[in-house]
Amino acid sequence: MKTLFLVCIISCMSVLSVYAQFNQNNARSLFSDVRAYRVGDAVTIMIVEETIADNSASTQQNRSTSLSADVGVNVGSTDIGGTVDLGTGNNFTGRGQTSRNESFRTRLSARVIGVEQNGNLKIEGKRTFQLNGENQSITLTGFIRPVDIQNDNSIPSYNIMDLSIAYLGEGSLTETQEPGLITKFLRLLF
Repeated sequence: MKTLFLVCIISCMSVLSVYAQFNQNNARSLFSDVRAYRVGDAVTIMIVEETIADNSASTQQNRSTSLSADVGVNVGSTDIGGTVDLGTGNNFTGRGQTSRNESFRTRLSARVIGVEQNGNLKIEGKRTFQLNGENQSITLTGFIRPVDIQNDNSIPSYNIMDLSIAYLGEGSLTETQEPGLITKFLRLLF
């Protein structure tokens, strides 16, 4: 009797463990891709940001005003004459050029933290690591469309709406690159 009871318990537990294996995908078809679609799902973000900006401007302005008058009076044998000249000028030349080239590439896992009524997914991801005494952290937030998620459950950063990326460093190297207190104070004044 005890043996039959143990066999029943073991068979029930094996059925439950088989059920638990497939429980995580219970809302998906067996033939569908494993893509993020609900709160708590993970998605891989391929951050591929490249910014190239080039701006130049040139301005030249000339302004000139001239006024001339010649007065002459003849009284008898005496000639009285005079000349008055008045001139003003204004000359301005200005030139400016700005050039900027930035590139940022990495991969980051993000979690779905909300689903909007139209099906778009709100995501958030954070990675913190330490490299040579520097604490580096990357934080990303934004919204993605489920149709933009690729077959390998990844999405490039240029397909993320309202993308916000913060890449911060903290440590001795970062502190060395910052200006000193006196320089910061003088920048506030001027």
